[in-house]
Amino acid sequence: MCLASLPLNNMYREAGRHHAGYHHLGNTMARILIVDDSPTEMYKFTSILEKHGHQVFKAENGADGVALARQEKPDAVLMDIVMPGLNGFQATRQLSKDDSTRHIPVIMITTKDQETDKVWGTRQGARDYLTKPVTEETLINTLNAVLAG
Repeated sequence: MCLASLPLNNMYREAGRHHAGYHHLGNTMARILIVDDSPTEMYKFTSILEKHGHQVFKAENGADGVALARQEKPDAVLMDIVMPGLNGFQATRQLSKDDSTRHIPVIMITTKDQETDKVWGTRQGARDYLTKPVTEETLINTLNAVLAG
């Protein structure tokens, strides 16, 4: 697991670490956990988020993602679905049922584009669902909307 950060240019961040009422604070950054077993996707999302000034935490599977979310309390999680071991649906369900992480919004980002997958992801606690490939604009706009509450 890696931690990377750059100075932030422009992002929403909540006061008091509660995920309601994000405000535009200029030079504040969001702390984003990426959970994806694909090195290519991990690199792509990390590059985009760091370019926009976010601090990135990384996990390569659902179990590590849940553990890192509990430890770091990120502002949002980008969650792949198809991963070995604990998949993204299971990891999202664990996060949404845990008092210490249920407030953290999860955005599922996956190649699974069936409507049933989207419904199931929402039922597990995901706030949004994006189908790969995801453009930089879509990722940042969705992240900003989720962080804004």
